[in-house]
Amino acid sequence: MDLEAHRAELTGYCYRMLGSGFEAEDAVQETLIKAWQGRFDPDRGTARAWLFRIATNVCIDMLRGTQRRARAMDLGPAVEPGSPLGEPLPGERWLWPSPTGGDPADVTISRESVRLAFLAALQHLPPRQRATLLLRDVLGWSAAEVAGLLESSVASVNSALQRARASMPAAGLPYQEVDEELLGRYVDAFERHDVELLVSLLHEDATMTMPPFGWWLDGRGAIAAVLRVADAPCGGARLVRAGVGMYGQYVDGRAFGLLALETAGGLVTGSTTYLDPELFRLFGLPMSFEAGLRTNG
Repeated sequence: MDLEAHRAELTGYCYRMLGSGFEAEDAVQETLIKAWQGRFDPDRGTARAWLFRIATNVCIDMLRGTQRRARAMDLGPAVEPGSPLGEPLPGERWLWPSPTGGDPADVTISRESVRLAFLAALQHLPPRQRATLLLRDVLGWSAAEVAGLLESSVASVNSALQRARASMPAAGLPYQEVDEELLGRYVDAFERHDVELLVSLLHEDATMTMPPFGWWLDGRGAIAAVLRVADAPCGGARLVRAGVGMYGQYVDGRAFGLLALETAGGLVTGSTTYLDPELFRLFGLPMSFEAGLRTNG
């Protein structure tokens, strides 16, 4: 049995369950070890269902007693421009990004379900409800399949799904394909430190966050005020693409942070800089910038 063939989709599932790419890697590795040590019984279902059952139990165990992961805007109000960053919060408090390629779910649903807002809402659900929602609404499993995986009844699964859906926020803007032309303009302006162009590309309700700090800005005006500071520390930075809307940011040639951009309606609606260079490894990025690396596209 080729267990490795299931690694990508298991990683996407565990990431949604746990909210951390590093923890998702650990969960998948533990899942595969348990599978290698165990015995697959074809009379109880497919190998895929068996692996997802193991992964779900691993994730539920990992979630026991842990603090809910969140975004900066879930932890407190926006700050005024010029406010200090404050003290960093522990890494386990944050939702972290993850490369989730190879996910078998419908592309639109899959991409929507790794948005930070969706992941933050998931954090409020009990683990089994979280698993039920992901399996039913993201991966498209039937109620009977989920009941088999969770060793529950179809009625219980349907009830858990109803409660989970009721706890999730109402859908906002429908998913839009990432505006690559907009991202290209933003990256070019960022690298040239063209503040006025950057500001013009922001939505009026855009947000800016910098985990692991609780500091965050709300609105184009507040972000503009910070970007216009004369001695901005990121002048001369370089961005290297790491995924859809995701870039490794290098300052003085060294890994600085992972920049995630969200877009809608032809403008940038959110900018998150994850100040943890260890994320570069997760996204396959080098720790130092080389002239030959592509910064756009």
